[in-house]
Amino acid sequence: MRPNTLRSFASGLLVAATVTGGVYLFTDQPEAKTTTAKPETKTVKEQMTDDEMIQHLTSKGFAIHKGDEEKQEAEKADDQPAKEKIVYKTVLTVSDGMTSIDVGNALEKANIIKDGLDFYKRVEKRKLENNLRPGTFEVESGMTTDEIIDKVFKK
Repeated sequence: MRPNTLRSFASGLLVAATVTGGVYLFTDQPEAKTTTAKPETKTVKEQMTDDEMIQHLTSKGFAIHKGDEEKQEAEKADDQPAKEKIVYKTVLTVSDGMTSIDVGNALEKANIIKDGLDFYKRVEKRKLENNLRPGTFEVESGMTTDEIIDKVFKK
C-alpha cells in the first residue's frame, strides 16, 4: 500500500468515528438521559403465619394438604374409612405420525401415568411400538399401564 492510500483510509475511519460519536452523544435517547435519583422506597410485608396462609388460600378456593401430618393421621386412624382416591380421566386422540413417546408424554401431562418414558419402555419391551392405532380413546389414571397399552396399541 502506498502511504497516501493508508493516510486516506485512516482519515476516513477518523471521520466515521467522529460522526458516529457525535450522533450518539447529541441525539435524544430516553435511556441515556440523566435524571435526579429518587430515593428507593421498599415495601416490607409481615410474614403470614401458617394458619393465616391456610385461611387465605382456602378463601381463594385452594385445597391445602399438610403432607406428613396427613400421613401420620392416616396411620393412626385405621378404623376410619379411607379417603377417596382422585381418578383422572381423559380422552386421548392418537393421530397419524404420533409415536409411543408422544402418547406417553400426553398421558403424563394428563396425569394418567407418572412417567412417559417408562410408558415408552414398556411399549418397546412388548414390541408394540409400531402398532399404534390412530383414533380416540378414553383412559383414566386408575388403569394399569398394560391396560392402556392394550387399548391404544394393536396386538
